[in-house]
Amino acid sequence: MNSLPIDAVLPALRQALADRDEAVLEAPPGAGKTTRVPLALLHESWLGGQTILMLEPRRLAARAAAERLASELGEGVGETVGYRIRLDSKVGPNTRIEVVTEGILTRRLQEDPSLEGVGLLIFDEFHERSLDADLALALSLNGRALFRDEQPLKILLMSATLEGARLSSLLNDAPVISSEGRMFPVSMQWGRPFQPGEFIEPRVVQTVLDALGSESGSVLVFLPGQAEIRRVNQQLIEAVGDRSDVLLCPLHGELDLSAQRAAIEPAPKGKRKVVLATNIAETSLTIDGVRVVIDAGLARVPRFDPGSGMTRLDTQRISRASATQRAGRAGRLEPGVCYRLWSEAQHDQLAAYGAAEILQADLAGLALQLARWGVEPAQLTWLDLPPAAAYAQAQDLLARLGALTRKPGEDWKLTPHGQSMAEVPAHPRIAHLLLRGHELGLGPLACDVAALLGERDILRGAGADLHSRLTLLA
Repeated sequence: MNSLPIDAVLPALRQALADRDEAVLEAPPGAGKTTRVPLALLHESWLGGQTILMLEPRRLAARAAAERLASELGEGVGETVGYRIRLDSKVGPNTRIEVVTEGILTRRLQEDPSLEGVGLLIFDEFHERSLDADLALALSLNGRALFRDEQPLKILLMSATLEGARLSSLLNDAPVISSEGRMFPVSMQWGRPFQPGEFIEPRVVQTVLDALGSESGSVLVFLPGQAEIRRVNQQLIEAVGDRSDVLLCPLHGELDLSAQRAAIEPAPKGKRKVVLATNIAETSLTIDGVRVVIDAGLARVPRFDPGSGMTRLDTQRISRASATQRAGRAGRLEPGVCYRLWSEAQHDQLAAYGAAEILQADLAGLALQLARWGVEPAQLTWLDLPPAAAYAQAQDLLARLGALTRKPGEDWKLTPHGQSMAEVPAHPRIAHLLLRGHELGLGPLACDVAALLGERDILRGAGADLHSRLTLLA
């Protein structure tokens, strides 16, 4: 087994969790926390034969983490290590480590607030501060306080950024264990500032070509979204021509499993990969062979507008913390290089950290889950309390959908329709659509409409006619 930076702090982590029910682990990308920590804690006496649940922010990361953990044991997935994600699971009767995605954990908590049989709950990549991760932590802390007296549930937050003190305060001054980061240095190459209205694709393509000509190893390119990935991919196809040594691999959440695997697996012998990725590759995933990172410095961020009640995707500058994580992908196996397509002066002006999703997202799903739990936000423990105005607006929406009701002077209560909505793994608007469609005998049509509203536009924004899209599904 190869040595990783995280190995040096594993004894301290074992001791911290033996002494306390909470701990925080700070470990930059490349330290090995996802691969090493669950296995290092699996046979601790305090676990008492219970299972370990590890939360991953994305399906691809959950599946990849389970596969790497199983390979470390020389087993297949579904034996000691398994995973549960939306529409797919591989677990067996002897599974002791389950890697799950955030929605899966929330639904499990709602069904079993005590998490019976689970001895350790690991939140990997907690620095991403997704809404579902914040919710799952709040529910697990509350469920533990109410139901876990004899065999306490231990909680470990693992973060790639240096916010350990704040996380420690949330967990009753939990011990903070810090690990060194990547094993090899990464040199920085700075670019000029983007000009107003300038398209990023030509500069990205030219930087990729320059890197292929001057550097060895595979290349990981960070782009804000699928549209940019598609355009850069097409331009690179035209630019590399007949070069047989370059393999272009898009990587984003909407690809099928085989395409995602092709992007993260080692390049075939004699070839170099150019992986064109969204921030899905920023943390958790290991893409073998990458020595060069090219970072456009942008990401798509969901923003909720309380005025319109709609969520939109904004293209924004990443934080310095995200830039550090992206650069770290280049130094895992040997010294690497990171091309940042912005100036060093611009870098100093970036926000230190990205804003938590709970502070800027649509809270309708959160409000529905808290109503099902039977609490108001102030009754739980949060790193950031949900904003009162956005939360009240979410409750008003749920009331209009028939999910919540209340008498004058009383708190909101979940209705039977709201209970059914909470059990559907979709936005409350979509859940309401599906349930009402079924009641009206229009279930298949409701499913088609829900798919069109909940997934990528199959006509890519060509008009707003829903009928034309339904016709394509017929």
